[in-house]
Amino acid sequence: MSELKIAIQKNGRLSENSKKLLEECGIKFSNGISVLKTTARNFPVELLFLRDDDIPQYVEQQVADIGILGENVVFEKNKDVTVIEQLGFAQCRLSLAIPKEDKYEGLGYFMNKKIATSYPHILNSFLKKNKIIAEIEEISGSVEIAPGIGLANAVCDIVSSGSTLLTNGLHEVETILKSQAVIIGNKNLGPEKQEILNRLLFRIRAVKNAKENKYILLNTPESAITKICNILPGMKSPTIVPLVEKGWVSLHSVVKEDEFWERIDQLKAAGAEGILVIPIEKMIL
Repeated sequence: MSELKIAIQKNGRLSENSKKLLEECGIKFSNGISVLKTTARNFPVELLFLRDDDIPQYVEQQVADIGILGENVVFEKNKDVTVIEQLGFAQCRLSLAIPKEDKYEGLGYFMNKKIATSYPHILNSFLKKNKIIAEIEEISGSVEIAPGIGLANAVCDIVSSGSTLLTNGLHEVETILKSQAVIIGNKNLGPEKQEILNRLLFRIRAVKNAKENKYILLNTPESAITKICNILPGMKSPTIVPLVEKGWVSLHSVVKEDEFWERIDQLKAAGAEGILVIPIEKMIL
């Protein structure tokens, strides 16, 4: 049987998150420090540990069938691959930053300036789109130091918290794109490998759905059921179980992670008691 070849970053936070995702999907594999490839013991996939900059090219050339990496790298390398799934982790943004003492009044600031970046393709497209003429200074690392040593007037770099920019006397002024980890794929997967990919995506989506939702159990008077059902519609409708105490029920439902604090306040106001919020391990829709 064929194996689906998955390229992931060989080290760094994105690498750890990618391996964790596969483990949460029940895929077991060995992972030594110097291992460059490994085969899963219980699922037909082979993992290739590569530099993230190389992954789009290897997927395009069918050395790997799919890859897990940041959208920023996908857009920068501009290879003939398909973005299959957004994964929700490794979120960051590619932004323009300038010396903190400089006043910023819009994109005109960058006219005829020199901008240091590791993302020349994305930056060039952004500048052209906005009719800004600027010189791009391509460097491979430590971009944020460029203005301080006189190499450039500004930088275009990946930002998570912004603390690195502040440490180097810069402040963020424009976001060019927002990025997260994605799965990319070769456009010419055969039917056997496509079937394996579909099985893998089924597991990944179950894990993602679980992380994005919480399971809620609560006790409520029967008289408040309608009101509470409107607050917690659940996947179809909440589950209602009668309690021993007459006139009371236990109500079970699912609510999205980013909504559940707001919903809990509404539930308490409606008369709910004994509210339990429980993580979901897997959630299959």
